Parts: sequence; structure tokens; C-alpha cells
Amino acid sequence: MTDVIGFIGLGIMGKPMASNLVRAGFDLVVHSRSQGPVDEVVEAGAKRASSPAEVAGACDILITMLPDTPDVRHVLFDEPDGASTALRAGSLVVDMSTISPIASREFAEQLRVKQVGFVDAPVSGGENGAIDATLSIMIGGSSDDVARAMPLFEAMGKTIVRVGESGAGQVAKACNQLVVASTIEAVAEALTLAARAGVDPARVREALLGGFAGSKIMEMHGQRMLDENFQPGFRARLHLKDAHIVLDTARDFGSPTPGFEPVAAALTRLVEGGGGELDHSALFTLL
Repeated sequence: MTDVIGFIGLGIMGKPMASNLVRAGFDLVVHSRSQGPVDEVVEAGAKRASSPAEVAGACDILITMLPDTPDVRHVLFDEPDGASTALRAGSLVVDMSTISPIASREFAEQLRVKQVGFVDAPVSGGENGAIDATLSIMIGGSSDDVARAMPLFEAMGKTIVRVGESGAGQVAKACNQLVVASTIEAVAEALTLAARAGVDPARVREALLGGFAGSKIMEMHGQRMLDENFQPGFRARLHLKDAHIVLDTARDFGSPTPGFEPVAAALTRLVEGGGGELDHSALFTLL
């Protein structure tokens, strides 16, 4: 029997991810706070549900793609409409949100009591990666649960790595967000230095792309900075949320982050200054 897939959270990332599952032929049931994206995915072939519990009662594998740890907790465990109230024994929850690794392990334990599997599978690649089904997916969970979800991952991503047991995917995502934000800041500082020195920053970017300084961030976000185009692919306020996860996780495990702390402070200034809805590459505007 083919699994019915539930999908909760149709935001900038979730909507194209769900759409790719429909396009790949999966039987999908969806729910989200905003009805516009639900209407779009339903028009593409999914079914509509009115609550997390209704999604959970109709599916075998439930995917969540939500903004933060409290949102995942609310959707999964709140009474009377939380998904856990309706999940059947033998079903599987795949959380693709970016949340606390500690909380992710707690959720796995809570669901294990109900004989429900749990996989944490946060993603990287931004809106374009979600649209193009080229996301990097970092996975924590048992090998059997991950194997069960693998056809779904293959419909949404390109680089798919099981990092380890529960919570390992979220640890990998925290590492990812540390590197991404730090690199955005470095690119912003480099292009600003070029301009202040009277050198064309576009030519500097072109030169750097061919050497060790070349990266996806130099390529994509460097161009955003040159164009002053900060329409969100990934909102600064969400990266600030992720920065807190990085710092909290590092503190919990006694790992130093001296290079990241000023970048987290810069994200805080950007968000508190009214730039929370801009793309995280808008760190450039602080310079």
C-alpha cells in the first residue's frame, strides 16, 4: 500500500516542497495557517485538512515545515487538535523545520511512547532550492525510519545525508546556519571594502568566484548585495532565530563560537532595526 503523506506548513519553503511531492505523484493531505498556499497546493492535486489532527488522522507519514520549535511543539502536541492526538501506531513524523536539537530529541521520545517514528530532516538551499527540488537535507533518525522517508526526500532534495540518530540532523543544520551567516557577513565586508577602496565590487566578486573565496553565497548573495535586492529567499528574522539555536546548542555542548557571536549580534541589529522581513543577505546594509 502506498503511504498517504501529510504536510503541515506551506510557507516560502513548505509550499514548493509540498508541490514537488504532488508533482512526484504522492497522495498528499495539507494544512497551513494561511489558506492561500493551501488553495494553490490543493489546486495542484493535494487534499485539504482543517487541523493538524485531521492531517495526522488521514496520513501514514506526516511532514512538518514550520518556523520555530514552539510551532512544532504546538502542531504536534497541543490538545485537542495536535497531530499526536490522531497519529496511528506505526506512522512516521518527519520534521523538516529548523529547531532546537534538544527539543527534537524530546519530540522523538514523546512520539516513541505512541509507537510513532520521528525523523528530524532540516534543509538548506533556500526558496530556489525548494522550488527546484535541489535542497540539501540533513537527517537524524533510525536507519529504518530514514529509509521509509527516502522517496520523499528524493522528491524534494539533491544532497541527502543521514547524519546520525535523533537530533543529529538539527545539529548539522545549526552548523550550516553558523557557516552561512558568517559567510554572508564576510562577503558583505569584502564587497564593502572593495567599494570603499575605489574598486568595482562587481569585478572583485567575479575574480573571487574563481578562487578559494568562491562559494554559493559569493555567487548568489554577492549578486543580491550588488543589486541591493533583498527580497526574501530566507528572512533575516528566521536566521536570527537559527542564530539563537546555534548559540544555545554550542553552550549546551560546551563548544566555543567566538567568530559567530558578532555575526549573531549583527543579525540582531538588522532585525531590531526593521529588517526582519528582508533576506538575510541584507546584513550588507549594516555596513
